[in-house]
Amino acid sequence: MKPFRFGVQVHTAPSPSGWRSMARRIEELGYSSLLIPDHFGDQYGPLVALAVAAEATSTLRVGSLVFGNDYRHPVVLAKEIATLELLSNGRVEFGLGAGWMSSDYDEAGLTYAAPGERVSRMAESLIILKQLWGDGTSSFQGDHYTTEKAQGLPRLTKNPQIVIGGGSPRVLGIAAREADIVGVNPNLAAGRIGREVIESTQAEYFDERIGWIREAAGSRFDSIELQILTNIVQITDDRDTAISGLASLMGVTDEQVAHTPIALIGSVDQIVETLIERRERYGFSYVVVHEPEIESFAPVVAALNGL
Repeated sequence: MKPFRFGVQVHTAPSPSGWRSMARRIEELGYSSLLIPDHFGDQYGPLVALAVAAEATSTLRVGSLVFGNDYRHPVVLAKEIATLELLSNGRVEFGLGAGWMSSDYDEAGLTYAAPGERVSRMAESLIILKQLWGDGTSSFQGDHYTTEKAQGLPRLTKNPQIVIGGGSPRVLGIAAREADIVGVNPNLAAGRIGREVIESTQAEYFDERIGWIREAAGSRFDSIELQILTNIVQITDDRDTAISGLASLMGVTDEQVAHTPIALIGSVDQIVETLIERRERYGFSYVVVHEPEIESFAPVVAALNGL
């Protein structure tokens, strides 16, 4: 059983000094990582923002949830991540995804291919990235990428930690075989957290996906860290009322809200108990919350960090 650690997903800050201050505060409160998504909307560009956050802190890990594979060629991305890994003294968590937000593709004039093709490109990209970080060179001929004696510079003594999350058997299979950290994600095709997502992310959903990961990982399963990105967090002393209110709003039952692993609702003690129970059942030890919860969730971090 892996010890608990916690991350915060953030997007932007009111000012440059505010970004640095937020990174330092996240570190001070005991969170393990500062993570940023990779979209073209109202957020900082991840590579520069992560570099600044790393420079402003000393132990905080920095990473992406997740880099959209189609937005950068893997040879280009490999160099940028290697540079960040080197200059941060090994504090990078490199998240990679196949891309899912169609508006990003529209804005950039990119073809929004079928999911299978996007996943295939991501899988090829991951091969190239690992070659460049590991062997130091890449000569690869695939259906989507070709490299010829590409150089992996600057050289690294070890790969950045690799994070891949998903909900399909194929993506979770790739993650189980190739990643250090595997996230289990809900299906967000609806574009929001509502009834469909809550109904589809009950215990059986996660049981099934942990089974897929275990089967694909084989002997390396015990070395994998399992991550859960929360979508709903409410610290409250009136758990039942909060759950009922959300259930009514979303058109689901109280039990469905209470038992979905993407939601954490209750007092600090209740959430601590819930996280311990969920780690026992699913293996989730790496829990990610969002910027609005940095302060309110800190007592949970203090109670469980490293246990």
